[in-house]
Amino acid sequence: MPPLTAGATADLPVFDVLGRSRARRERELALAGGLRLVQWRNDGGRMDYQRPGHHTLSVYLQGGTDTHLIERPRDTGHPGCHCILPAEHESHWNVAGPLRFVHLYLSDATWADRIVRLLDAEPRAITLEQRIFGQDATLAAWAQGVAARDWADPAERLRIDGLSQAALDHLVLQAARPRQRQRADKASGGLSGAARRRVLELVDSQLDSAELTLPRLAAEAHLSEFHFARMFRVSMGCSVHDWVAARRLDRARTLLVRTALPLADVAAACGYAGASHLSRHVKAATGATPGQLRQALPRG
Repeated sequence: MPPLTAGATADLPVFDVLGRSRARRERELALAGGLRLVQWRNDGGRMDYQRPGHHTLSVYLQGGTDTHLIERPRDTGHPGCHCILPAEHESHWNVAGPLRFVHLYLSDATWADRIVRLLDAEPRAITLEQRIFGQDATLAAWAQGVAARDWADPAERLRIDGLSQAALDHLVLQAARPRQRQRADKASGGLSGAARRRVLELVDSQLDSAELTLPRLAAEAHLSEFHFARMFRVSMGCSVHDWVAARRLDRARTLLVRTALPLADVAAACGYAGASHLSRHVKAATGATPGQLRQALPRG
């Protein structure tokens, strides 16, 4: 799991707002599936978020008792509380430090995966419910757990990834809500529900096949390749290529930690060209080799 770079965070407006303030990045990790984890310290100042375009989970580790929304000065935070900042939200903050907190940033592909897998819904139709200084024992324990670990240690990074993936599942199940109808209606186009299900089922059933191509998926949706690619992105928030790549990696991780299959067999089952091709993708996504992944994570 390589640390984030300036380029990797260029598409994260919440990160950018903090980066231009008095807040200081203490640690950061790129997690599997497009998740990004950053630990911050802020000694005070004004913060303004204007429809950032991505979802953010924030959990306070230290301080916050004098931090509040500008329009709600009597409602302040505290260690263990969390804030959910949806992609479309706007908020204006007065931050009184020292305040230490962790942020978990969700990519479009990560969001699409959770909504489809956990809710069987169209990603663009669902958002997160905004929460300010919410109480949730699971999220508080997650933040304390990741903050207590050594982010520089490969085995610990894999455990942080596992904790964060589970926290995201919990977050979606607790806070996902239908997007306001008038806003959802503006997003015209997209795949029908039936076509989306057929295409995604085909992807999962054909990950090991050379027949898993854009023309094959477009035919399943009864669309031209051009229109299918456009409609897929509208519905899912990511490209067909990104979705297939994420599903292949997810299956590879599952097989690596739950089976003793040789790497060549894992690669073949996931559509990789060979063991070395599999290893490169796993290393790029997790910062660990397949062998290290197997050693660090318990099978279950």
